[in-house]
Order: sequence, then structure tokens, then C-alpha cells
Amino acid sequence: MARMIESYASGTWFRADDEGQSVRDAATGEEVARFSTGGPDLAAMVRHGREVGGPALRALTFPERAALLKATALHLREHAEELYEISFQTGATRRDSAVDVDGGFGTLLSYASKGARELPDDTVLLDGPAEPLGRGGTFLGQHVYTSRPGVAVQVNAFNFPVWGMLEKLGPAFLAGMPSIVKPAPQTAQLTEAAVRLVIEAGLLPEGSLQLLAGSPEGLVDQLGVHDHVAFTGSAATGQVLRAHPQVVHGGVRLSVEADSLNASVLGPDVTADGPELDLFVKGLVTEMTVKAGQKCTAIRRALVPHHLVDTVVEAVAARLAKVTVGDPRHPDARMGALVSLEQREALRDAVAQLRRAGEVVFGDPDHVQLVEGDAERGAFVSPVLLRVDGDAAAPHAVEPFGPVSTVIGYDTVPEAVALAARGRGSLVTSVVTQDPAVARELVLGLAPWNGRVLVLDRDDAQEATAAGGHGSPLPVLVHGGPGRAGGGEELGGLRAVRHHLQRTAIQGSPDVLTAVTGRWQKGAAQRTDEVHPFRKSLAELRIGDTIRSEARTVTLEDIEHFAEFTGDTFYAHTDPEAAAANPLFGGIVAHGYLVVSLAAGLFVHPDPGPVLANFGVDDLRFLTPVKAGDSVAVTLTVKQITPRRSADYGEVRWDAVVANQDGAPVATYDVLTLVAKTWPPAEG
Repeated sequence: MARMIESYASGTWFRADDEGQSVRDAATGEEVARFSTGGPDLAAMVRHGREVGGPALRALTFPERAALLKATALHLREHAEELYEISFQTGATRRDSAVDVDGGFGTLLSYASKGARELPDDTVLLDGPAEPLGRGGTFLGQHVYTSRPGVAVQVNAFNFPVWGMLEKLGPAFLAGMPSIVKPAPQTAQLTEAAVRLVIEAGLLPEGSLQLLAGSPEGLVDQLGVHDHVAFTGSAATGQVLRAHPQVVHGGVRLSVEADSLNASVLGPDVTADGPELDLFVKGLVTEMTVKAGQKCTAIRRALVPHHLVDTVVEAVAARLAKVTVGDPRHPDARMGALVSLEQREALRDAVAQLRRAGEVVFGDPDHVQLVEGDAERGAFVSPVLLRVDGDAAAPHAVEPFGPVSTVIGYDTVPEAVALAARGRGSLVTSVVTQDPAVARELVLGLAPWNGRVLVLDRDDAQEATAAGGHGSPLPVLVHGGPGRAGGGEELGGLRAVRHHLQRTAIQGSPDVLTAVTGRWQKGAAQRTDEVHPFRKSLAELRIGDTIRSEARTVTLEDIEHFAEFTGDTFYAHTDPEAAAANPLFGGIVAHGYLVVSLAAGLFVHPDPGPVLANFGVDDLRFLTPVKAGDSVAVTLTVKQITPRRSADYGEVRWDAVVANQDGAPVATYDVLTLVAKTWPPAEG
């Protein structure tokens, strides 16, 4: 008997003592492992995540969590070949494994990068600016995101045993939520191998990652208001989860990514000899054959103008004829096996239903020519293309989860949109057109029915293909879709992180909000001392440190010189009569950028010091015109401090207010500087 796939639960590896169910090599039929029908103590796993993993994660700042994700991805990358060898057992070719294994690493690295660059060096994330709740500025409101003291349960599908885990782990981990990973039995040996590499390396806090290689029955019963379930799989199972009492009444958050009938639409402007037709055909064949079509984002419906249907069918059939099928270990095999013999039978049944709506124009679901392998013991199947009637129900209801797609003709753009919408919600639809007007009409029609819409043409084809094209969810964009696709969202950059956090509106004084958020709020205390803030290193600066400059008079000569020097001779700065006629100015006024430049001269310190560089300004607004003879002064306050963990400096955001002689603000903005962590810098 093959070895039992183990769980990692409550800090230890657990092997069930039942016989379990057989996990077989998809290409050879050989038993490679067994998957338990029982499992570890689920209540203990949830407690361990909440009481051990959660506190350890929440004690780390966002960038500290990001650093651990990066280390994890790099460690896994060092062991990619080990995972590739196991991936062959799932029917995946080396190209397929690049999508799953390397794609998982890339997703984790993307979240690590976002966490390091875009999240604060804190455990609190602000959601928008503070809102004034009174006229005097002493009572403010601020939306914040904080970590929830729960666990993130991942119920993953069989088709992406590595990427499926890591794309859910990344945002949950950044949000400070420990994960319990439940892999699908058919490919759990690969997920177990990846988790074992992470656990044995000791990279992540204990309790932040657990693996349930067993039955999940009763797991959702253990969850509550702070917990989150992310499910990828069938719509039927998704509906069961939606009806669970802990979801309906217990406050458990549920995100569902379900089966989806995705489409690709060939624009009516495309010609038979244009590059867009070739892009359409290539994309369809790729989506049919990568992972043997076992992708939730694969193209199931190709919508083509009626006059091009025959051309598309012939071109797709010609390309499919070159696709060699066989044992994924064989170098000549372009497409491997389905995950199991059971999956092959389900696919054949789906094709039989689709045949009632049309005809097979390429392939045979019951027979396949192999470059290597046993067609009976291995779950091999031929790519199958059908030409079907778009009015029939089956093409828009039956998802053949394998290398199968249908070609459907249409006459008008609204008809194409209506056909795509009959899928009742998709993860992604691609549009292939060179006409921007056609693109707009299709995108706006398709958007309500899709989580993502890819517009492909000759101009973006190279980069779009490099990014993965139609079927590759990208970590910075939403992965999910409405209706049948589940109504949830996975990925999406920081959107996915915020999805795991709790948003709360905090009301209080500026000083209280500053203390809570770690970011200075207008009206909060400001500190001045004899040391110029630009002479302080990152270790010495504090939120609220302030400099108030001397005033400087802006002369007509200053304005004229700036106009001549820069070439900005806009009439408000150079033509007294025209400027006077403008009710906004009433005469010659200083350039806004002159005011900002003069302000810099008022607050900078000239000598070398810990402020290494100014790298920009944010939210610049000119509020009141500055006329010749007015004076300006600057108040500069440390607003936010963000160390860079991989450098000997950090970022300091300063609140800048330029006011005139009457105290009225004339310009407000944030100044962004890079400041050394220590000064003088440490030798060596």
C-alpha cells in the first residue's frame, strides 16, 4: 500500500490510521499515495490557528509579513524541480507545471512586493483620508483596517495544487490571518510536498500555516464571526457552503470561486487575413490544451461572426492536429492527462450533452493517439472542438472540464454579448478586435457578467501573451466573477488583503486618531525643538515633529523672473490687464510652482545630512492666489515614517502647509523624502 498523505495540524505532522482512498498517477494509473477519509482534530486545528498562529502574525507589521512571504517563495523556488517531479503524477506536463508551480511562486512574490512597497510599517491600514465630523477640527472620523482574530480556511480544487494554495495564502498572511489549507484528494500529494518544504524550513510563524489532508466534514462548524472560508470548486458545493448555518447565522465570511463558462469573442471587424484572427485561434488552442483544459478560466465558448466560423474551425483544427498527447514526462507530449479516470468519464458525458446541440469538428472523446502511455490506464483524452447552435441550452450550461471548446456563430455585437451572458456569470471573457469602438461596446456589455475582460489586438499581443493571456489570473487583478462563477474575489492586489481585514470607523480627536493610526492628523499635537527636523535621522524623527519657517515676501520681480526662466508666460503671471479681468485672480499672481519652490527654500537645510533626497509630492493643491507683495511661510510636520527593510534609509511623509501673511493657506501638499536610518551613517 502506498504511503498516506499527512496533515500538518497543531504543530505536528499527523498520519491517519485508516486505509483512505487511492491517489493514482494520472498517466500510468499506478497508486502513488493514499488520502485519508478521516483526519486530525479539526477543533484543535482551529484553536491552534487562532491562539498560536494569529497572535504571532498580528505581532508583525505588514512589511515584516511581506518579508516572510518573499523568503517562502524563494525557498520554494529552490526546490522547484522536486515539485515538478511530483506534478507529473497529476497529469501535468512541464509547461503545465510552470503555470501551477512557478505561477504560485510568482504570485507569492507579487504579494510580498506589494506588502513591502505599498503597506505601512504598522499593523493598521488606513482606508481613505480622515473625515471632519465637526466645524472646529477637534472631532474626526477615520476608516481603518485591522487584522481579525480568526483563521482563513482554504478549500482548493484539484487542478492547481500549488498555485491554488499560494494565491490564497499570500493575501491572508499579509492580513495577519493564519491559514488552514484543505487540498483536493486527487493532487494532495503535491500540496503536501510544498507545505512540507515550508514547514521544514521554519520560515513562517508556527500556526500560520496548517494542512488538512483529510475529510473537512465538521470544519465549518468550528468557525465563527472572525473566520473566513475561501472555496474553489463546483457551484453545487459552493451552494452547500452558502447554506451552512455558520455562514448564514454564524458570521463566517465565505468567498466562492466556482465553475465558469468563459468565452472568447472575435470582433466583427476582424478579417480572415488579419493578425487578430491568428491571435484568436492561438488563444483558443492554448486554453484548450494547457493543463489539458482543466482550468476554471479556460475558454469553453468561442463566439465568432457567422461569416468567419468555417475559417476559425479550420484554423483551430489545424493547430489541434499538431498537439501531441501522452505521458507528461515524455519530452514530445504537449498535452498530458486529465487528473483521473473519473474525470475523463465526466468529460465524455459533458461532450455527449454538447453533441446534441451540434457536431464534433475535431477530435474523438473516446479515442486518442498517444506519443507514449496506456490509453486505458491513463486518463488521456483527445482535444475536442464542437460547432454548436448558440440557441441551444447545453453550450451555456454544461462545462466540459477538459480540452473541449465550442464554436458559436453570431451576427451582431449585441447578440455576442447576449450569448456570453447566457453563461450566467464568468471568470473571464476575452475580446479580440482592432476596432476601439467595437472593443468599448463589447467590454461594456460583457463587464457585468465577468470578473475580468481581456481585450487582445496586435498592439498588446506580445505583452499580453507574456503575462499569461486569457487564462492566467494575475495577482494584481481581481480573480473571481459574478453569478455562476461564484460571486467572490480572489487576488486583486491589495483588494484581496483588505478582504481579509476588518474595516472600522474610528471617531475621536486628532491626537487620538494620530495615536491609533500611526499617522499624523491635522489638528494633532506638533513638536518643535532647536534641532531642525532635516538634521534628524529616521531613528530620531517622531510623528508630529514640526518646523515653522520664517516668512518671505513674493515680489513682482520674482514672478517675472520665474516666467522668463521657465517659459511659463500664462497671462495671469504676465499680462496685468488680462489677469485683472479674471475674477479668480484680479491681477498678476505668482505661479503655483513658484510658491512651492519658494516654500522649499524656506524649510530645507542646506548642509549634507540624514535627508538624502526628495522623491516627490502628493496631493498638491493651490488654494489662494499669491499676489506681488504677499508673504508666504511654511509649516512642515512629520506625517508618516516608513523604514525600508532592505535599505539603510526609509521614507518620511511630511505635511506641508504654505500660508500667506493673513494665515490663510495658499498651498497644501505632502512632501516625500528619503531619510537615513542613522546619521552619520555607520561605517562599513
